[in-house]
Amino acid sequence: MAQARQRPLTGEGQAAIEAFLLERGAGQMPHPGGTLLEHLQRVQRLLAEWKADPAVQAAGLCHATYGTDGFAPTLLPLTDRATLVALIGAQAEALVYLYASCDRATVYPRLDGTAAVAFRDRFTSREHSPTPDDLRAFVEITAANELDVLAHNAELAKQHGPGLYGLLKRTGPLLSPAAQDAVARQLA
Repeated sequence: MAQARQRPLTGEGQAAIEAFLLERGAGQMPHPGGTLLEHLQRVQRLLAEWKADPAVQAAGLCHATYGTDGFAPTLLPLTDRATLVALIGAQAEALVYLYASCDRATVYPRLDGTAAVAFRDRFTSREHSPTPDDLRAFVEITAANELDVLAHNAELAKQHGPGLYGLLKRTGPLLSPAAQDAVARQLA
């Protein structure tokens, strides 16, 4: 994939991404804690607090663009990935695709804190091994996403909190120290 310029996640770059998300309906889609847009913004802010690099923050802000294994609505079809590449850059878009394509039932049990995992793409049914950096970004985005969802839905927290804690504790070496602290504070 050709490298597009990575826009910083402040000022104009962030405003352009948020305008895109609004145009695509994220401000009207219900999600725990309000709308999908509000959730995406909280995930990005959490990643920023954890000192994630701008590409990971942009991916966090756009992580549901193609839908996810846990959230079916899409903001952009997979056939139009070039639109998101032009907006957030190739590296961030690849992380959005990685997050969206995760077959959670297959991948989550395989996550063990090492930088190697057979990752199953739910769109293609193919397996591949993400780079260690991409896997770390995927786990960091996963932690931010799930912590936000559980913080805004007590029923989901009660139902899924212990399992999520087990998953994120097991993947701990892949998480930043700030993310590990947040997981321990919220879920332990």
